[in-house]
Amino acid sequence: MTKAKTAAENEFATAEINFNAGADALKAGFDRAVASYDNIVGYNKDTAEALIKSATVAGKAAETLHNEIYSYAKQSLEESIAAGKALLGAKSVHEAIELQTGFAKSAFENYVAELSRFNQLVTGTAKDSFAPLQGRAQAWVNEVQANTTA
Repeated sequence: MTKAKTAAENEFATAEINFNAGADALKAGFDRAVASYDNIVGYNKDTAEALIKSATVAGKAAETLHNEIYSYAKQSLEESIAAGKALLGAKSVHEAIELQTGFAKSAFENYVAELSRFNQLVTGTAKDSFAPLQGRAQAWVNEVQANTTA
């Protein structure tokens, strides 16, 4: 009976060791899953903050662009009215043509200059509003790699 008792004790000890090892593995896997979840939640929080920063920059830039366009339109209208008054006061057809030619040249130069400023503003805005988002794709790759190797 001693042999049977010893064999049963050995089987019980082996089962207990296997059960404890399984429980430890389960606990370790659960802890890794919780840590991965926390990391992903942190990543999502950082991404949301980056999106908010990006939208804030884009909103301010849109307001600036709106103000620039309004200012240019107002200035252009005032210059057109002044040119129209000058044309009405012209003493001859030759003088009217010279005034109109000067106004057209000036208006075109101002238009090209404003388009250049608008282009720089839009380009800068795109660059500035994308800046907070630049690292998010690489952060996701790093997050996935860290969670698959852990």
